[in-house]
Amino acid sequence: MRQGNDTPISEFLLLGLSEEPALQPLIFGLFLSMYLVTVLGNLLIILAVSSDSHLHTPMYFFLSNLSLVDICFTSTTVPKLLVNILTQRKIITYKGCITQIYFFILFGMLDNILLTIMAYDRFVAICHPLHYMVIMNPRLCGLLVLVSWIISGLNSLLQSIMVSQLSFCTDFEITHFFCEIKQVVQLACSDTFLNNMEMYFVTALLGAGPLTGILYSYSKIVSSICRIPSAQGKYKAFSTCASHLSVVSLFYGSVLGVYLSSAATQSSHSSAAASVMYTVVTPMLNPFIYSLRNKDIKRALKRFYGMAGTKGTIILR
Repeated sequence: MRQGNDTPISEFLLLGLSEEPALQPLIFGLFLSMYLVTVLGNLLIILAVSSDSHLHTPMYFFLSNLSLVDICFTSTTVPKLLVNILTQRKIITYKGCITQIYFFILFGMLDNILLTIMAYDRFVAICHPLHYMVIMNPRLCGLLVLVSWIISGLNSLLQSIMVSQLSFCTDFEITHFFCEIKQVVQLACSDTFLNNMEMYFVTALLGAGPLTGILYSYSKIVSSICRIPSAQGKYKAFSTCASHLSVVSLFYGSVLGVYLSSAATQSSHSSAAASVMYTVVTPMLNPFIYSLRNKDIKRALKRFYGMAGTKGTIILR
């Protein structure tokens, strides 16, 4: 990737959420708090699922994978923002920018596909309960996660390679707190037609496709629940997918909100602030949604705390 004067590009300038110096300590404290809560919360979900044999089921296998991806997704952007505020330098190297684009797309797409797989899991559990363990066998579950990694990896690799082929002339300022691919492409002075077409194609295929799958799964779930005669049976069936439905609504609602806000306003800083919802807030809230609305997770967390307390007592003795 080279400038018009054939000089290699070495860095971009990340303008962040605000250029006001007085707001930087507030932004640092807020993002550090949210990042720590995200990592600790999702880590507790992973530890709870792995330590409790009662949670070694397809649903919680996918949940632990989602928690791992959420930790990685947030770690792609927030640490760099915190370092930039601490050092008072808003620089990201060219290689660092391309790497951040790769991992941001990778884990963002994984989030999307895993939510779709979890919707399918709930569809099988509610609509075909007698065949659930036969259909959602360990081999299929592992294969679904593996395929999601392959699809996400190939997509992010393709997009990052295409960005690396672009030429930039004079403008290297990104009005965001991370290397957002759309803004990076807009800075290019070379032809970006293929990049734009590829982004639109991916959005339609790997964005709208999983959402369609989720909507179809839940339409079948709702139809199946409505046929249950007893109110208690309906409540029990709905409670098994309430947490996932909340997470799906939060994820897609925040993404749609960012899209609408960026389309309605010309302010890039406003768009960057809105993107905090799905890049930071959603991964932070996911553990709370699953732990507060799921009795199995609550019990597993209590057992985990109990085991940790017992081990601590033994060590002290």
